[in-house]
Amino acid sequence: MTSPAPLITGTDFIAVGTRDFEAAIGFYGGVLGLPESKRWGQMPAAEFETGNLTIAVMRSDAFAIEFRANNHPIEMRVDDFGAAYSEFEARGVEFKGETIDSGVCFQAFFEDPDGNTLAIHHRYAAGSPPQAGA
Repeated sequence: MTSPAPLITGTDFIAVGTRDFEAAIGFYGGVLGLPESKRWGQMPAAEFETGNLTIAVMRSDAFAIEFRANNHPIEMRVDDFGAAYSEFEARGVEFKGETIDSGVCFQAFFEDPDGNTLAIHHRYAAGSPPQAGA
């Protein structure tokens, strides 16, 4: 018996809701420095590239969706955790709580202007971890 081809073949993007599209554009494109790759025509939505995953920011009510902030983080990879942490703080990002060292990675949580939870993440090599700097 032959298995049917899978119906789902990949993930094109994740969507993040916003109530204030212009503030979200300023945050994802300006504060985080993510390249904007696409606007959705006249609709208040835009896509930002992270290197391996596209984040689509959508003004929820324009798509007949009730806005709800996501409270579980989108983890964004950084090469130099300490430098990224310091630079984002200088750009106005307010990190929540202490930096987490899981034994294999550093993580620091923050929110976008709508309260969606995001994080910077750096997986370090086996052995003694480098200083987090935060």
